[in-house]
Amino acid sequence: MVILGVALAIVSMIVVGLLVARRVAGDSRNFLVAGRSLALPVVAASLMGQAVDTNATLGATDLAAGLGFWAGAGLPLGLALCLLLTGLFFARPMNRMGLTTLPDFFRLRYGRAVEVVAALLMIAAFAILVAGNLVAGGFLFERFLGTSYSGGVLIIVAVVLIYTLAGGLLSDAYTSIVQMLITAAASFALLFWVAATFGLRPAPGMGPFDLGQLSDPGQGAVVNWATLVALGIGDIVAIDFMQRIFAARSPDVARRACFIAAAGTAVIGVPFALVAVATGQGLLALLDGAAPAGLSVLVLAGIVSASLSTADGAVLGTAAVAVRNVGSARRVHRPGRADPLLRATRWAMLPVVGGALLLALRVPQTGVLLTLAFDLMLACLAVPFLLGLFWRRGSAPAALAALAVGLVVRLVLFALTPTMYGAPNTLLYFPNTLAGAAFDGWPTFIALGASLLVYVGVALSTAPAGIRGVDLRMEETREEAAPSSP
Repeated sequence: MVILGVALAIVSMIVVGLLVARRVAGDSRNFLVAGRSLALPVVAASLMGQAVDTNATLGATDLAAGLGFWAGAGLPLGLALCLLLTGLFFARPMNRMGLTTLPDFFRLRYGRAVEVVAALLMIAAFAILVAGNLVAGGFLFERFLGTSYSGGVLIIVAVVLIYTLAGGLLSDAYTSIVQMLITAAASFALLFWVAATFGLRPAPGMGPFDLGQLSDPGQGAVVNWATLVALGIGDIVAIDFMQRIFAARSPDVARRACFIAAAGTAVIGVPFALVAVATGQGLLALLDGAAPAGLSVLVLAGIVSASLSTADGAVLGTAAVAVRNVGSARRVHRPGRADPLLRATRWAMLPVVGGALLLALRVPQTGVLLTLAFDLMLACLAVPFLLGLFWRRGSAPAALAALAVGLVVRLVLFALTPTMYGAPNTLLYFPNTLAGAAFDGWPTFIALGASLLVYVGVALSTAPAGIRGVDLRMEETREEAAPSSP
């Protein structure tokens, strides 16, 4: 029964993705930004599909069961905060710019060198994000469908590639509607069943009203706030979110979609943390041991859907950044001729998935990988993006200095800290006596502060750029026009 339910969810998404793929029509603009034509419901569903992933569902239950409600709920709430802030301040100007990828902003605002460095950092961060979703899929398939962990990861990879290679953002956006319907139904059904069966009384110190989790470092307050900040601010500089904002048919559609997606992300994601603290166990253990078969099938289908919904968009966005902003491929759409940007993006998806696959096999953690990805974005790219958007002073030297200092500080502190967001640091740790587990969480704020101070200091001591990011416009007809002769 479990196999049948998960298979039906997967087949539904493949069918929808392949049907929509016909609208690509050989044009990379359709493939990467859906022809800049997406309506409000599709943009909102697509943004929710990127936010509500297995890190923010399965990962939230794992963290909440072990560390308390706010450790788990910080994932969906941080993502919801990001969408809210993006709707308030960034969606409209970013949609008006007419960009294809987020690093386009860094090129137009700071120049080619900053574009390439920013693009490489985004590629690394999103490989981590894709890996987190593959990890969850691998655990699920291993436990409930009888495959090995690596076999489950490979199944998720294969499904994502089938429809994303064909339809790009168009397939991703429309499959997100199916994915969010399944995941929302699973979230609400699970919450109602737990409330009726176990009640919603968490163990002492573990619930949403036990605010020591947000005020006492001994109860994980620093890590919980670091999670909210890393996702709430660091995720603003997310290539998958911004790609959907670029694809909205108007700035107002982009803005309203962010607000709807923020509410939906919180409403769908928070129940998973409530379930964990009410039952005292992780989601997979609960489904395997106590839940009715029908509910297990629905929730597992929702987890698989969430995994696919984020992995497809992250793979697409990462590949596009690699070929356009690192490899300098450009759109040339002419009848009867292959679009080089479209062709290169499809080929680039394969090594992107390969890198994420290796990371998933090396670091089998769920919620931690999501936060780690955007912790890097927060440390390196948030300041050049946010200040560069609204302040004229900062130019390329300020951006490069902030990128370099933020990256070095964050990586050094990461290597010195034995845990990362409450989980053992098995990725890059050098045993030392300088930082213990109590230091966990602080590196997020220290790296952000260092990046901010360096950017402002260099900006004030060098010549101003003379332009704000909000004044930028992509002259697509000039930059990417088809040649006038064969």
